[in-house]
Amino acid sequence: MHSGRSWTTDAPYRETETAIAAAREEGIMAVEMEAAALYAFAEARERAVVCFAHVTNQMAVEEGDFEKGAADGVRDALALTTAAVDACEDLLTDEQDAQSHGKDSAL
Repeated sequence: MHSGRSWTTDAPYRETETAIAAAREEGIMAVEMEAAALYAFAEARERAVVCFAHVTNQMAVEEGDFEKGAADGVRDALALTTAAVDACEDLLTDEQDAQSHGKDSAL
């Protein structure tokens, strides 16, 4: 597993060779399109958002690049996401319980 910075864009095919090379020089490890929309929504609605990115291809530079499956960590990524959602739900439930009992917020 790797962690690092990603480049999010809502403009398909903007990832030119020159732009990719520049992103690599900046330490960008991945390009994705979903987070741009999520962050725009969060900003417009003044809401917090979390984005988990499961990188599964090399921008169509290899045959079968978009193939996904259990061997590529799909189940592990879903398990991680499920655990994070469960933890957030627990925190929100605790927060609501504290507010209903007049206690200070834990968040």
